[in-house]
Amino acid sequence: MTALEESQEQTTVRNLGVQARAAARVLRSLPTERKTAALRAIATTLRNRRADILAANARDVAAALVSGLPDAMVARLHLDDRVLDGIAADVEAVSRLPDPVGETTPEVTQPSGIRVSTRRVPLGVLGVIYESRPNVTVDVAALAVMSGNAVILRGGKETVHSNAALGDAVAAALAAQGLPPQAVQVIRDPARERVLELLKLDDLVDAIIPRGGAGLHRFCVENATVPVIVGGIGVVHLYLDQSFTRDPADVQIAVQIIRNAKVQKPSACNALDTLLIDRAALPSLPAIARDLAAQGVTLLADPEARVRLDAAGIRAQPAQDGDFGHEFLALTASVKVVSGLDEALDFIAAHGNHTDVILSRDAAQIQRFVQDVDSAAVVVNASPRFNDGAQLGLGAEVAISTQKLHARGPMALRELTTTKWVVMGDGQIRS
Repeated sequence: MTALEESQEQTTVRNLGVQARAAARVLRSLPTERKTAALRAIATTLRNRRADILAANARDVAAALVSGLPDAMVARLHLDDRVLDGIAADVEAVSRLPDPVGETTPEVTQPSGIRVSTRRVPLGVLGVIYESRPNVTVDVAALAVMSGNAVILRGGKETVHSNAALGDAVAAALAAQGLPPQAVQVIRDPARERVLELLKLDDLVDAIIPRGGAGLHRFCVENATVPVIVGGIGVVHLYLDQSFTRDPADVQIAVQIIRNAKVQKPSACNALDTLLIDRAALPSLPAIARDLAAQGVTLLADPEARVRLDAAGIRAQPAQDGDFGHEFLALTASVKVVSGLDEALDFIAAHGNHTDVILSRDAAQIQRFVQDVDSAAVVVNASPRFNDGAQLGLGAEVAISTQKLHARGPMALRELTTTKWVVMGDGQIRS
């Protein structure tokens, strides 16, 4: 019996929850210096255990190839020296971020004489469920420790050996710093039943954060008794305004932005799904479509867009109703012609909530778009791929929340905390 199999037999998910709750009490009061030292130790341990981690990852990659896992999934699973060095560097980057824990608002004295403020505190124990990428194991561990939270991690079955090795490295680093290694724990049993057990630990776990496809999010929402922070899924729109196509130089900028939005990482949740183009901007569509086609993108166009593309000798497939409001996660995008900003806003209101972009040189149009679009992120004259924790200066992220309660957008250190009221008195009683 391997160490991994033995640990699966001996540790229940409830035991992990009990241990995590105890560890969270230690982490919540740690000074910033202790947490940053712990993260630096994690980075060092990852580098020192390079051989063990890469050997474990090689087992996962070999199994993935035998099982016929798609090439894109295998690529996301694979670790090498360069990737591991990048993961360690990301941990060090998180250690240099401002610590939100302990931030207080100014005291306000009430008529009774009590002095009232709020203080930022960790959430407590997090349960994070994710697929494929082993780097998520370390990213989440670093954010959890730096924000004073304990975390229980459950990756996909395809990463079971990689996650076990990474989890062991993190635990060893914490122990070496005199901190409870149970602050970061990995569920090593790939059985689906373990996910269900985690989702039901409402007496020990404070929040569940799924990171994966729509099916995973729906499963968590439908089965959890722990609060679930939903995110990472949603349709990304880009509205091309007429004012951005009057200058040929702007058309080239639009081509570049749209290419980046769709092609740079098509499997990402912040990749472009639907291009909304102002009818008056249609003359620019062939240049955009020709560039996307050269990158291997399949376009699903509405009738008006297809007429324009056919006239330019560019082939596009007819869009079906289900192609709008659909997250493709592949080299496919839908194209819809709209009669201006009002129709674009109505369309996004019906189909969006993740990341939405406007390309415009009209300040009034931009202001209306920013004000009216109700999504986790609104982007002006840039790629939606910037809706990312690292790109927004947050260091890293656990997920991108598309809900409105507690956290919205990339979830980093601050989003893994909450607040409590602090009331100071000098013997006051309520009359």
